Amino acid sequence: MTNVQHDAPAFPMARPPGCPLDPPAEYGRMRAEAPVTPAILPDGSRTWLISRYADVRAVLRDPRVSADLRKPGFPIISAAERTLVDVGFHPGFIRTDPPEHGQLRRMVSADFTIRRVKALRPAIQRLVDERVDRILDGPKPVDLVAELALPVPSTVICWLLGVPVADIGKFNEWTRAVVDADTTPEQTQEANAAILGYFDELIAIKQREPADDIVSRLVRQHEAGKLTRPEVLTTSMLLLVAGHETTANMISLGVLTLLQHPEQAAALRENAGLASRAVEELLRYLSISEFATTRVATEDLEVGGRLIRAGDGIVALTPSANRDATAFPDPDTVDIHRKSRQHVAFGFGPHQCVGQSLARAELQIVFPTLLRRIPGLRLAVPAEELRYKLNEGIFGVLSLPVAWD
Repeated sequence: MTNVQHDAPAFPMARPPGCPLDPPAEYGRMRAEAPVTPAILPDGSRTWLISRYADVRAVLRDPRVSADLRKPGFPIISAAERTLVDVGFHPGFIRTDPPEHGQLRRMVSADFTIRRVKALRPAIQRLVDERVDRILDGPKPVDLVAELALPVPSTVICWLLGVPVADIGKFNEWTRAVVDADTTPEQTQEANAAILGYFDELIAIKQREPADDIVSRLVRQHEAGKLTRPEVLTTSMLLLVAGHETTANMISLGVLTLLQHPEQAAALRENAGLASRAVEELLRYLSISEFATTRVATEDLEVGGRLIRAGDGIVALTPSANRDATAFPDPDTVDIHRKSRQHVAFGFGPHQCVGQSLARAELQIVFPTLLRRIPGLRLAVPAEELRYKLNEGIFGVLSLPVAWD
């Protein structure tokens, strides 16, 4: 066991020019040469980067590693999380530890079970078909982000939360400010305050007029003394933001990836039964969420032969783990026929994404439906002209102009 620290690189790291769908090239070098390495965060603090698949899984299930961003030494990279800490808001169940984490998670998990999501699939299919109808009836080219990738998951999470679908536009604007690393702290705080203010009003409505939705159920838990009002607010906000932002980016980037691999797109178009494997492979290959698996050690532990001391920050690099050849042969190649279900794009361990069944369903419906109904779909601009979300914890493309023959 060693604790020697050499010159530490800055983190986050840049994606390779010309190949933004690939993770930073440094990840491959770290996996080969220094799988557990120190790095410097934007605020000047140090953290550990964990790059190998086996080590990432081990860290994410280790009880000596905390997901609570309120603990000293936690590597806070997101401006939104920094704002929550600075103003003293409850961080939500994703950023808490057992037993609090389990108690909060169980209050919402019933709405995201495989059985509940299966019941939603016909409605999601109708929604996707309606959006594709709108695309086909409109002018070309069309921005697939604005017309499909954002509206589908935004609408579905509003259904579940009990939020009026008419308010989606406001939420998308606020969410952009929350997740954009280039947003000033003041703008981030304003966006957080706007979302929390909205839910504060919605809670009052649900207290008077409860319905069959998540916010109403959280309100009942509050009235029963099982949740505080801040916990209701931050849980609602967390589900709203996480429930559409990640899936929206996966839809747009997944379509882009398929268009850049026409033989794979053709295979999925001709065989919708490949949808499940295709989605898992795209989740693995793209691994769009990087900062959700930040942690802090609560006790000394050894990872990959390195000593991580209590109070040290940790970033479990899931995009790197999902490109580890020891887990996925030829990992830099997209292969929708491969079995990729063991990827860690949704995290791993007790904090694995509670909404993963819903995200999978949305993706499994969107990709084959779009390819089947618009078989001549193509990029409307050269790929090198696309602009990406490079300074955010959730990777994506700002717009995706497409046309069809």
